[in-house]
Amino acid sequence: MRSARNNGLQLLLGWKSNAIGQKSLPSADRTVFTITYLLLLIGLIMVFSASGVMAETRYGDSMFFLKRQAVWIVLGLLALHWVSRQDYGIWKSIMPFMLGLTVLTLVLVLIPVVGSEVNGARRWLRFEGLSFQPGELAKLTAVLYLASFLVRREEDITNFTKGVLAPVIVVGTLALLALLEPDMGTAVVMFSVLLGLLFLGGARISHLSGLVLSLLPLAYMLIMQSDYRRRRLMSFLDPWEDPNNAGFQLTQSFVALGNGGLAGVGLGEGRQKLFFLPEAHADFVLALVGEELGFLGTGLLMVLFMILLVKGFRIAGRAPDAFGRHLASGVTLLIGIQVLINAGVVSGLLPTKGLTLPLVSYGGSSLLVSLIAIGILLSISRADPASRVV
Repeated sequence: MRSARNNGLQLLLGWKSNAIGQKSLPSADRTVFTITYLLLLIGLIMVFSASGVMAETRYGDSMFFLKRQAVWIVLGLLALHWVSRQDYGIWKSIMPFMLGLTVLTLVLVLIPVVGSEVNGARRWLRFEGLSFQPGELAKLTAVLYLASFLVRREEDITNFTKGVLAPVIVVGTLALLALLEPDMGTAVVMFSVLLGLLFLGGARISHLSGLVLSLLPLAYMLIMQSDYRRRRLMSFLDPWEDPNNAGFQLTQSFVALGNGGLAGVGLGEGRQKLFFLPEAHADFVLALVGEELGFLGTGLLMVLFMILLVKGFRIAGRAPDAFGRHLASGVTLLIGIQVLINAGVVSGLLPTKGLTLPLVSYGGSSLLVSLIAIGILLSISRADPASRVV
């Protein structure tokens, strides 16, 4: 076990030769590559459209956010291509290292002299002008852990104590550390991925239902004991009751979507981004897409995500081993759940959460981790030529 773990770490760090550069290395799924690049391009355009005026006012440079996003895209694509050419089995070998690193960063971010606080939340580690959000790493680490666990305990998955309780404790620890930041959105995503992977892995519905029911009182306490979470919930139930305060963000999102109509007001012509819609370049970029590109543009964006998710599950279904199957399913669920939550928040179907739209919203940590996750998916697709059909 120790030897396998060391070999995996050596491969990941580039200490040991692998398939890179060999002529026999199969090509990865071209559809996933194409859609990823399209989503990045759409995101870059919309981030500039959403942030140009604000960036000019705040920083004297209308391209301030655009340039930062472009840097993260370059770093993310380099990571994607490198990861996609690795044997995905190394992630099982280094999973304990990843788990330890994630816990360490989640703890460090809570230390006042280390973590950076913004708007009352301590979620970022900053260095050399760049910031990283450990919560984003925690989501991917949860997927790696769950995929590895399901392979090791495949026989025990129908047993609550042996097959369900252990991953609940591990993922719950990561979620608890995220809640201390506080970052309830990250915790919700991790538990959603947990439930999804356990279900796909064969866990009993009764066990999962009982788990959800047991967590409802905790969720209720977390919401009702926090003033800002309680106000978000009340504004979700009736945003027009207080449209200038608690319901401001959601009502402005509704206005943006309503202004867009079928075909939109035109790229760059949106008005809600002009200091009306908060986080128009980040969490609520989908609302700007709706305003400037309309229902058709928003629908096209959702279709691209839908194709990406379908391809992800197809790659999972054709993976050559159980670890590849669970890992591809987990990565696909991770992206899909965040898309659903973000779209639900922007459209008023879910309470407001600070979650980005993968590959499209402004945010370096989310972008980098999402591209690494897609790189893992592509590395699994290389293992089965049938899953690379366009």
